[in-house]
Amino acid sequence: MPTPVPKPLFSTAPAAPLADRMRPRTLEEMCGQSHLLAPGKPLRRAIEADRPHSMVFWGPPGTGKTTLARLLAAYSRANFRKLSAVLSGVKDIREAVAEARKVWEREGRGTILFIDEVHRFNKSQQDAFLPHVEAGTLIFIGATTENPSFELNNALLSRARVYVLKPLRIEDLERVIDRALADPMRGPGDRGLTLDPKQRRLLAEAADGDARRALNLLELAVDLTDGSEIGADVVAELIAGQVRRFDKGGDVFYDQISALHKSVRGSAPDAALYWLARMIDGGCDPRYIARRVVRMASEDIGTADPRALELALNAWEVQERLGSPEGELAVAQAVVYLACAAKSNAVYQAWNAALEDARRSGSLEVPVHLRNAPTRLMQELGYGKRYRYAHDEPEGYAAGENYLPEGLPHPRYYAPVDRGLEIRIREKLARLRELDRAAAGREAAPADRKVRRE
Repeated sequence: MPTPVPKPLFSTAPAAPLADRMRPRTLEEMCGQSHLLAPGKPLRRAIEADRPHSMVFWGPPGTGKTTLARLLAAYSRANFRKLSAVLSGVKDIREAVAEARKVWEREGRGTILFIDEVHRFNKSQQDAFLPHVEAGTLIFIGATTENPSFELNNALLSRARVYVLKPLRIEDLERVIDRALADPMRGPGDRGLTLDPKQRRLLAEAADGDARRALNLLELAVDLTDGSEIGADVVAELIAGQVRRFDKGGDVFYDQISALHKSVRGSAPDAALYWLARMIDGGCDPRYIARRVVRMASEDIGTADPRALELALNAWEVQERLGSPEGELAVAQAVVYLACAAKSNAVYQAWNAALEDARRSGSLEVPVHLRNAPTRLMQELGYGKRYRYAHDEPEGYAAGENYLPEGLPHPRYYAPVDRGLEIRIREKLARLRELDRAAAGREAAPADRKVRRE
């Protein structure tokens, strides 16, 4: 295996932020992304064998996109050049290409050109790379937090493989924190500081899948600590007001509204409340959700229960008149009714429980089978695959289907009371849970089951 060459690629300045100093310098130091970097995976084999190819790293902030590009260059004989699409223009691209040509003619080596925030380049700027990628002068590596299907040229996408990076798990972030805390050269290891496992867990949860955020929080905690232990008061002060990831108008936004819609359609009130809480907590305009709820009433309830549309319209009006947070509760009430239930104070209790879970659990990913798939790339990644269209199932219910993220226990936020229409709703939920239990004991569905994508 080639030996990494970290000196020109990784920061060693003591004044650099902890997150920059602690960047992994070998593949063994990487935390997370095992689906790409586990032994035997194609990307890892390409890195270790010094066979770089043009690629795009797509994922949330702090998941290792820049670090992976630098590691790929460190394990390679290729020249390395980095540009930021935020700060660079056509002139910088021309200079990078000219440098790559000289390296190729003088040394016979290609150049890895890493473009951070590549979605910031317009289509013409992206086109400027194509002939040089084709000729092998440039090995193009882009990093983006945006969906490449919408932000990158098809011509560039066809010449680059897309690798999807996932938010880091809590356990991965805890390892990142421990490694930094113990490192005497790049981290504060020379101070002998200790961190209680409970407080470490809180820092990892507040980082919300982002290694950079975890290290920034740790660096602040170290700066605020006078003794030998980072105290609970310091951690509590740092994590107060931390927000969950939410991409208004981007993929996460549409994945979550898709999951909310599918949960309502699938008669899953708990999942519907969860996704509603995620969107509200993330900063989505409640009026947008109210409009979508009206659509859900028409699209998936219709004349089966004409009161659903009336309730959805009432909730929209409440949201417009009262705003937040009172209007949000009315929308939550409508969502529960559309899924399976009538008005009751149980909605209020369920909404508060769902919101608490959303705040505590962080940005759990939308299950792949609930994601919308309007593009070929997203279909190839498995978005919407194996989604079971509830209207095609026996009794209009996809028995055994899961509408909640992996890693979240199956809660029951909504508990119908024993009065009014909720008596029948309770009976319906009991029947649906019987179908779920029965489905759990049966074999997998036959291959000819009808599958649709929204």
